[in-house]
Amino acid sequence: MRGRRSMLWISAMMLLAGMVLSASNARASTASVGIGAFGAGSTLTTFAGLADGTEVNGLTVNGILFNYSLGNGQVTIDGGPGTTNNIVPPNIVSVGNNTGVLSMTLPSSGDMFGYGYAVLNTVAVTAATTISLFSGATPVGSLSYNGVPDPVFTGGFAGIQSTIPFDTVRVTFNSAAAPAFALDNIRTHPVGPTTVPEPPTMLLIATGIPLLLFFRRTRKGV
Repeated sequence: MRGRRSMLWISAMMLLAGMVLSASNARASTASVGIGAFGAGSTLTTFAGLADGTEVNGLTVNGILFNYSLGNGQVTIDGGPGTTNNIVPPNIVSVGNNTGVLSMTLPSSGDMFGYGYAVLNTVAVTAATTISLFSGATPVGSLSYNGVPDPVFTGGFAGIQSTIPFDTVRVTFNSAAAPAFALDNIRTHPVGPTTVPEPPTMLLIATGIPLLLFFRRTRKGV
């Protein structure tokens, strides 16, 4: 009998954990957002004051660590493509080959991220840039953005919101449609130190705790 009660207790614990994890996974999603979504508490990172030619790989600006993985190209601080609707020099510019991945490690976990960008083209480009989010090494979500003349070079603002906090962002650009890219005005929105459970999670917890108490009493023979 005692062994059966122990198995019931373990089963209840596993059931509650599975219910909470399933609810969390069901809520996980990403959505495209505009500049207006970055309200109070958001941070704007620019490259003002950095000299042209500054190497971006290994650079830290406003707590964001930049890394760029590429075989025969690099990214530096530069003035190209000039001022656009979403870029104000100095800004990040690719040199030589833009098929690499620009990674940004954030100083704290966030739920929103965005940047202004341009690619070396003057017509609309499908999937001009792609944002991939990670929590540590775990993928959180990914979205691609179509670029339009902004006002001359193709670009725009790429913003993403996630229901799961992330601390690393990897950005790529459509190298088949454009041989170079520029990036500026990075916006982040950090997540607070505590998170209030969403209603579905609270409901599961409210349902699961009495279940655990019932099995605990049964285990003790109450």
